[in-house]
Amino acid sequence: MAQRLPTVYPTLRYRDALGAIRWLTEVIGFTEHSVMAGPDGTVGHAEVAWGDGGMVMLGSRTDTPSPYDTGQACIYLVLDQVDAHHDRAVAAGAEIVMELTDQPYGSREYAVRDPEGNVWCFGTYQPAATQPAAAT
Repeated sequence: MAQRLPTVYPTLRYRDALGAIRWLTEVIGFTEHSVMAGPDGTVGHAEVAWGDGGMVMLGSRTDTPSPYDTGQACIYLVLDQVDAHHDRAVAAGAEIVMELTDQPYGSREYAVRDPEGNVWCFGTYQPAATQPAAAT
């Protein structure tokens, strides 16, 4: 059976997209997948990879209003070694907004805020869709 690709890709805009990419890779552990930066340092489109198939797309905010400039977001990422990841984030100076917590539904989680206000939550809970994605 062929590997199923994700069907949801969070997309964020940053005032300093190159700085966000550095923070996401160095502090959080994303892998830079692709970056299309202009000569002025703005990012038209970038992708950072997470784990086995996860992907977040991002770019630079512009002076021209865009429907993609939505403000802050909260993104949940699944991982097994939550405590070790938490320790890495603390050592890198990340702002912890929720300390390590054992949730009543069985997940171990914590959360950080990135330099532009987005919240990144990490935990062991991994919901799964029981139906294939609907075609429209």
